[in-house]
Amino acid sequence: MTVVKPYNNSTKGKKQQVAEMFDNIAPKYDFLNHFLSFGIDKIWRRNAIKLLMGHSPRVILDVATGTGDFAIASLKTGAQKVIGVDISEEMLAVGRTKIEAKGLSQRISLQKGDSEELNFADNSFDAVTVAFGIRNFENLSAGLDELFRVLKPNGIVCILEFSKPRNFPFKQFYSFYSFYILPFFGKLFSNDNSAYRYLPESVEKFPDGEALLGLLKDSHFARTRQYRQTFGVATIYIGIKPSLS
Repeated sequence: MTVVKPYNNSTKGKKQQVAEMFDNIAPKYDFLNHFLSFGIDKIWRRNAIKLLMGHSPRVILDVATGTGDFAIASLKTGAQKVIGVDISEEMLAVGRTKIEAKGLSQRISLQKGDSEELNFADNSFDAVTVAFGIRNFENLSAGLDELFRVLKPNGIVCILEFSKPRNFPFKQFYSFYSFYILPFFGKLFSNDNSAYRYLPESVEKFPDGEALLGLLKDSHFARTRQYRQTFGVATIYIGIKPSLS
């Protein structure tokens, strides 16, 4: 799998580059996320939360939590505790401010962490979620193995990620928007010229659809399914950790 990095002229690894990129764009991230997706990203999150509700998770781990939007939304499942982890301290700082303003600090905590070396014991969480962050993993298979490890038997993984539309003419429109319109506005509003060039490039190279379901199965997840959203612009993936019996 081709490794796409935010900064082509940097000698740092992908993980370090991704952390630097999100540190740079953190102040504008929420605004740009909703603006550039026309607010549709909120609908995708709601659809993912609906899939989680049927499993009634009590404790959730939100990996690559960013500014905590999905962690906050996941409380609608009835979860008692949500822990969010991310490698960008600046994104976490924005998230903590947001969570405190909503009076949710007792139910949601955010901490710096590496998706490939999660600082949690085996079988700790009823659900593990990743929203728009799985394609940023440096080693995707290692990251999926970690999600499996910390999940309880019969627990659910829920991944929401951008994907590639397949059908004409939306495929062509989306490609034009992603590679020309999105980077223009991203550069205009953020402090990082590379961030919104990296986004479409990382989506283009990411193993979406059946390829990602295959990787989930390789990490021992069962009952894997995908739910394509808005003509395939995004996809929700779920998998279950089999019981020990």
